[in-house]
Amino acid sequence: MSDTLPSTTAAPAAPPPPAARRTVALARLRDLALVPAIIAVAIVGFIVSPVFLQPDNIINVLQSMSEIAIVVLAQTLVLIAGKMDLSLESTFGLAPGVAAWLIVDPAVTHGLGLHALPGALAVPLVLLTGALIGAFNGLLIVRFGLNGFIVTLGMLIVLRGLLTGISGGKTFFALPESMTYLGSTSWLGVPASIWITLALFAVAMVVLGYTRAGRSLYAIGGNVDAARAAGIRTDRVVWLTLIVAGMLAALAGLLISGRLASVTAAQGDGAIFQVFAAAVIGGVSLNGGKGTVFGAFTGVLLLFMIINVLTLAGVPAQWTNFLNGAVILVALVVSRITGGKAQT
Repeated sequence: MSDTLPSTTAAPAAPPPPAARRTVALARLRDLALVPAIIAVAIVGFIVSPVFLQPDNIINVLQSMSEIAIVVLAQTLVLIAGKMDLSLESTFGLAPGVAAWLIVDPAVTHGLGLHALPGALAVPLVLLTGALIGAFNGLLIVRFGLNGFIVTLGMLIVLRGLLTGISGGKTFFALPESMTYLGSTSWLGVPASIWITLALFAVAMVVLGYTRAGRSLYAIGGNVDAARAAGIRTDRVVWLTLIVAGMLAALAGLLISGRLASVTAAQGDGAIFQVFAAAVIGGVSLNGGKGTVFGAFTGVLLLFMIINVLTLAGVPAQWTNFLNGAVILVALVVSRITGGKAQT
């Protein structure tokens, strides 16, 4: 008898079943799901007012959404990782507030006015503040295992109170040029904040779609235990994601402070509603592991286009919160219909 073992050559892998192929195709189409809605809103906007499609108004929409869009990007990264960061709203205000508090001349506005700190340090101070807030959130959520929703809700309140305290409830103005440059200058005839926002979204799309770090983020959000078993350092990835999100929110706050040439005690108040509305309508799951950066971008674009149409139609700005809430509810219903499971 021959001792030769049977061949162990693996048979060619069977093609995925039709149901799986349909799921993949649907996932790819979801990225473009809001494009028809954006076109429809553009048509309605033109009917409401021909001004809507004029270049100046389009740039105005893009600039007005640019700061919130960066916070939406930050929240998208956190949500994909299966977490939630409510404190981004307060980081949006506190980070530039701290820089202004330390640098602005106290004879002009409320603050310490540490003259040993040059104005050029303003931008690093803003980003450092955002990174420290994200790191502290990570400490409580990752190291101590506390509930992310409760932790960041508490941080939202703490940071909001801290900004009110250091500003005395007043507005920081007479900001150094380093704090106003990015928010007020234009490159090639387009506000710099628009270029920065587009660049950040482009980088995020590449990272999440084509790198190991991006795949790890989706894996953690989908099933953290399976991701850990696969050798992914889940704690480190989540912690770094929270730090990056904090820095992005801080940068967004710097941009709006530069555009308005001031930092108010209420900067960012209520912004989290727009952030979640844009992320959810863009298809980012609140359960984690699902959603794309492009979807989030189309979500915030659609939201601000609708707001602009309502403004041109003469609808009072007080209806904005109603719109944000309605958008979230509609997006959840659509998610239930298309995906068979609500994003709760």
